[in-house]
Amino acid sequence: MIRLDKVVTDRGSRYAVTGGAVAGRAEVDTFLRDLKREKRFAKATHNTWAVILSDGGPIKNDDGEAGAGAVILKMLEREGLHDCVVVVTRWYGGVHLGGDRFAHVVTCVRAFLEAWRQRGG
Repeated sequence: MIRLDKVVTDRGSRYAVTGGAVAGRAEVDTFLRDLKREKRFAKATHNTWAVILSDGGPIKNDDGEAGAGAVILKMLEREGLHDCVVVVTRWYGGVHLGGDRFAHVVTCVRAFLEAWRQRGG
């Protein structure tokens, strides 16, 4: 598992990214459940995620951050990364970010992908 905290801070909102290898939908569910066992992730405003499973294809979840799961999924597709779930977490800071929120999701996923490559993923 790779976790990068405080990847982006903007107008009070904070972003983190977490990801790791999974083999099938059951492991995705376990990964998400384990992440949310940490109180701060359970209380986050959004835990948006995506994965491309070798045995099940693409899956995404916006968790209330409309369109964010699609952004993550598109980046995973471009990278050709399968069987690795990526979760972008946002703690809302009280100010709407508009389209900037998508740029922040991209920044988080890029940071994860770089860390993943550095670890030989």
